[in-house]
Amino acid sequence: MSMSLRDQLLKAGLVNEKQAKQVSKEKQKQKRLEHKGLVEVDDTQQRIAQEAKAEKIARDQELNRQQQEKAQKKAEAAQVKQLIEQSRLPKLTTEDYYNFVDDKKVKRISVNALMRNKLSSGSLAIVQHGGSYEIIPREAALKIQERDPRRIVQLNVQTEEDDANDPYAAYKIPDDLMW
Repeated sequence: MSMSLRDQLLKAGLVNEKQAKQVSKEKQKQKRLEHKGLVEVDDTQQRIAQEAKAEKIARDQELNRQQQEKAQKKAEAAQVKQLIEQSRLPKLTTEDYYNFVDDKKVKRISVNALMRNKLSSGSLAIVQHGGSYEIIPREAALKIQERDPRRIVQLNVQTEEDDANDPYAAYKIPDDLMW
């Protein structure tokens, strides 16, 4: 068994038996006076320790919240990347381009006539992915927009193909007319 501090001090010869008894008597007397309420209890050390513990808990909670936010952002970025890679349309190498604006700069992407019409009508969208641009369906673009709206470069408002109130519906645009 280990010896108490009192016994160790006695054995080392740093205190004598009389001094050790006197200290223990003073300690007991102090406890009796505190119990009767005649002497104020010095609990500043306990209060300081409790305050430090409360501050540590608050700090730990804040760090935990920050880590959770970071993990959530990372998960959302991975979801966006997966959505784009799964739903993107194959890149074309045509001489027909669709022009769009990204960050106040005019960019262009190769499209065919069907893709151009769907981009204009809002059925397809253009998103930023890995330093380039991809064309994806509207449904995937709406899911991406929920998670990271900065990735959506162009998503037109979806319009109906045939509008019943269109006064120019009877006049068809010639196929050879390019804007």
